[in-house]
Amino acid sequence: MSVPLEFDPGLPLSLSERTLAFEYGAGVFGPEHEMRSLNAIRPSLRDPQCAGPDPVYGIAMDVGRESERSLLEQRMLLFGAVVYAAGRLGDEPVRSQGHIHAIAPHSGWSPPEVFEIWTGKAIVYAQQRAEDDPGRCIAVEAKAGDQVVVPPGWAHCVINADPASRMSFGAWCDRQYGFEYTGVRAHRGLAWFPLLTDSGAIDWRANPRYAESKLEQHTPRAYPELGLDAKRSLYGQFVADPDSVMFVADPKRAAAVWPTFAP
Repeated sequence: MSVPLEFDPGLPLSLSERTLAFEYGAGVFGPEHEMRSLNAIRPSLRDPQCAGPDPVYGIAMDVGRESERSLLEQRMLLFGAVVYAAGRLGDEPVRSQGHIHAIAPHSGWSPPEVFEIWTGKAIVYAQQRAEDDPGRCIAVEAKAGDQVVVPPGWAHCVINADPASRMSFGAWCDRQYGFEYTGVRAHRGLAWFPLLTDSGAIDWRANPRYAESKLEQHTPRAYPELGLDAKRSLYGQFVADPDSVMFVADPKRAAAVWPTFAP
């Protein structure tokens, strides 16, 4: 059996009832899911020896309709689908380890990423740099249907903000995606750790391996400067107007926006 998503992504997708995977509907292509193990993300956790769900999340990179496959390839766009386990990783919620996007050879840019929450509650955390001074540090709490954009070059991770349930999301990525972990791992994580209280709320703690920083907590916003429509699914926007998300694969289209952009 499958579990419907809370938000319609514009693709016939559903959650597997038993595994951290999606089930593809008619006309949808997608790969075998890659399962991210707990050991793979331990280096960035506050307690690397903690217990928790394993695998932590399942990811399917390059999902879409067969009718749009060639267009996605031509435009160097890739749509990913991810589902996180419920539970906790020691005193932290289930999350990814954090990374910066590597420079895409075809564009010469570290690509941005656009997230859309499909099930549950998430926090997209991003910081300007993975150096000793992390710059601005922003946490955006999002629910099903919300969209969050992380700009080029920012270190970021996605967090399941509700330990009682799974969380799923989709994301527009560059087809030549790659991950840079050096700075995050050198600091044993990002600049702020999300800790779970006894009630299941998030209590943020600074990572002492960075210079002092301030955490900004935001709610999702619209992105008119990028031409996104917050009322339509990300995939649906691409189908209606493929140029609407081309700033992901071709970030120089929004070159004037990025210097002052914040998620």
